[in-house]
Amino acid sequence: MKNSILSTATVLLGSLLLSISPGFQARAQTPTVTISGAIIEQKAKAAMPYVNVILKTEKDSAFVSGTVTDEAGRFTLASVKPGSYRLEYSLIGYATQRQPLYVGSLTSFLDVGTVELAEDARLLNEVVVTGQQQGLGDKMDKKTFSVADNISQAGGSVLQAMQNLPGVAVQDGKVLLRGSDRVAVLMDGKQTAITGFGNQQGLDNIPASAIERIEIINNPSAKYDANGNAGIINIIYKKNKQEGFNGKAGFSTGLGALWVKRGNLPGIRPQYQATPKINPSLSLNYRKNKVNAFFQGDYLYTQTLNKNEFVTRTYDDGTVIDQQTKRNRNTTFITTKAGIDWNINDSNLLTISGLFGSEKIIDRGDEPFFTENLTNRYRLWQFLEDELKTTVVASAAYQHKYAQPGHLLNLGFNYTFHREDEKYFFTNTLPSFTGKDSFKLLSDENVADLTLDYVRPLRYGRVEGGFKFRRRVIPTNMQFFPGLNSPLDSLAGGKATYGETIPALYGNYVFENQKFEAEVGLRVEYFRLRYVVDPNHPTYQSDGYSYTQPFPNVRLAYKLNERNKLSLFYNRRVDRPNEVDIRIFPKYDDAEIIKVGNPALGAQFTNTFELGFRAGLNRGYFYTALYHRQADGTITRIGSTVPGSTIIYNIFQNAGRSYNTGLEVVFSQEISKALSFNLNLNGYRNQIDAFTVRNLYPVPNTFTAARQEMFSGNVKLNSTLRLPKGLDAQLTAIYLAPDLVPQGRIGSRFSLDAGVKKTLNKGRDELFINATDLLNTMVIRKTVNGQGFSYVSNDYYETQVIRVGYTRKF
Repeated sequence: MKNSILSTATVLLGSLLLSISPGFQARAQTPTVTISGAIIEQKAKAAMPYVNVILKTEKDSAFVSGTVTDEAGRFTLASVKPGSYRLEYSLIGYATQRQPLYVGSLTSFLDVGTVELAEDARLLNEVVVTGQQQGLGDKMDKKTFSVADNISQAGGSVLQAMQNLPGVAVQDGKVLLRGSDRVAVLMDGKQTAITGFGNQQGLDNIPASAIERIEIINNPSAKYDANGNAGIINIIYKKNKQEGFNGKAGFSTGLGALWVKRGNLPGIRPQYQATPKINPSLSLNYRKNKVNAFFQGDYLYTQTLNKNEFVTRTYDDGTVIDQQTKRNRNTTFITTKAGIDWNINDSNLLTISGLFGSEKIIDRGDEPFFTENLTNRYRLWQFLEDELKTTVVASAAYQHKYAQPGHLLNLGFNYTFHREDEKYFFTNTLPSFTGKDSFKLLSDENVADLTLDYVRPLRYGRVEGGFKFRRRVIPTNMQFFPGLNSPLDSLAGGKATYGETIPALYGNYVFENQKFEAEVGLRVEYFRLRYVVDPNHPTYQSDGYSYTQPFPNVRLAYKLNERNKLSLFYNRRVDRPNEVDIRIFPKYDDAEIIKVGNPALGAQFTNTFELGFRAGLNRGYFYTALYHRQADGTITRIGSTVPGSTIIYNIFQNAGRSYNTGLEVVFSQEISKALSFNLNLNGYRNQIDAFTVRNLYPVPNTFTAARQEMFSGNVKLNSTLRLPKGLDAQLTAIYLAPDLVPQGRIGSRFSLDAGVKKTLNKGRDELFINATDLLNTMVIRKTVNGQGFSYVSNDYYETQVIRVGYTRKF
């Protein structure tokens, strides 16, 4: 009865939303620029206060803004939109000066320099200045999306919110940009252990309710760390700066796994159904005089059918094994962030903040193994995973503002501590005996970052440069406790310590005039890794490497006219193995497909070229980009077997050279005040050249792979319908074409998400209801061909969730 009601509600919601064709659109904000300069007397070279400074449009001389110079002769004009203008300077007794002024879209501040007023009439040369657009930017290097506009994924996690964004795909719990999961994830512009250093993790456990917006940066400049060949995703936490006391409170709840996609194999515990989701959130802010204090707290509790994968493995000797991996997961995630901004004076700002995160995971897994056609069960592997992840982040940032607006010096320190306390308890049931096994892993990550950044506006753009130093140390300790006839490799335990040191310098120059733009930067990075292994380890020894490498970036653009622009990008980036990629301890959450790290794993270096075109339309835009990436030392998992065993060992290796070439198109249009849509198409060709590698675990063996190549892509349609009386509706359709995975392919996938939001009390209150994977069609199908085996898998994990929620501003 319960499932029938839920199913009926799902169908009714889908019918309603499909009948009104709702949608989603990411909105760009209108950029503004701050103009500054100084005025002196021509002969005396002395500062001139009280000079009138007027900004007018070039076309019709209409007044835009005005001010007078201060005692130091300086002036500032804020909130100027991009366009062509004329500046006029006047003071009784002096000749009026007029100056053409072009405001572009590459920097938020510009300095027209020093202007001299003289008694004789004299015109100054043309001065060209620039500005920066936020949102879906003019530079075409970054797309910005407000989480509040993502109605169909409201109340879920950050990972779920991302899968609706243009250019983003989600696969196996990871974010892919243009077909690659080598994505660096930042939080408020910084790397933290919550999302991973140099990689991505934990995104499915961060509540979207804590996030203000998400930035997707496909072509990062030199000021960003060099890792992440596919680009950067920057997650911006909510932070209000309104005067006085204000805040926002919210609560959402939902149910997932509304019906069984595929029933269990015989003899195991039931899979989760009607899984509850609970997410209260609170955001507070108090601002008075020179102090701004802020707090953000979120609690997320979920039950999830995290995995429900059916696998048929076929070995070269004819052995066939049918198995199911079912994992019921309970997750409790608490995160709080608090801090204070202290405006010491008009020139100096100090921000101190802290973040605390606690993630508790309980997994109950079942893995039955049968002979072909389920004629006989030869093994049942059951486990309980009890994992606690604790993260503490402390940050301090100091900013000095020079007299010239936009002329800044920033100094920052960021410390992260992350503890991973993981326990596994196994029951291994065979026809002749039952064994009890367990292991415990303790890992403490300590990361300290020191940064120095300098920015100075110029007459034609800006220069910026800086320094960063990172020290990261991760000691780990794995202890195995084998039982009767234990399958655990107890000798593979012990201690290991990961340590990295990274000093880096960067410089960046931005130039713009009415027809051309240029951004040229260089980051030089020294990297040193040492991985110290217990000398008694039977397979691996201590290892490491170091390099000093340049990472340039170039962006050249030509403005065809005011609306159309052509850009060319180049950058070089690196993907270094993360600690878990080289962690030497075998992982047994799958009893017969074992994951092991590789301490000899090296870095992957990537060169990216992109040609982009952006056309402004009436109430919309069209964007397309042709891109090509070439990676050396491609990092991938290699699965192989050893003689006399059916166990598959998945080990990270550098597979040689790979390529990713594709075309991305985004078309966004507001058809009317009520209806808008955003269509994203991305097609690409992935290729991994033939390679040969040598695995050391559990015994040395050589693996050879032929060249893999495949054309793939995805299509994503978001549409938004804005109805009277504060009612908004949204529909998102996603299609992912078949694609390459290590040693195999993943099948096509399709999902439909929908949501409705009602705004009440003049925007102070919001009520929403939504459904992800409305038609319950998302299934992950893979075919893998390894050395000595092949397998076909179908994962019917939980994808359909219905949520309702309410938020209130105060």
